[in-house]
Amino acid sequence: MLFWKKKKTVKEYDREHYVPVLRVSICTGETTAGFRHKENGQFLEDRLILSSSDLQEFKEDYGITEELETIY
Repeated sequence: MLFWKKKKTVKEYDREHYVPVLRVSICTGETTAGFRHKENGQFLEDRLILSSSDLQEFKEDYGITEELETIY
């Protein structure tokens, strides 16, 4: 029996209007990955980051190679 790896597809986001960022709570330290609108600063939450593997998965899912900005 043969098993094939599932192809990983890169999810898309509006790169013209949104920037990927990490939002960190100053009280609890909870980290959330998502996207911030360039013009009005609105944050769109994507996932909770509990470990470095969660962050790596987020970056792989969206094809992000650069370091993410942290907002508080």
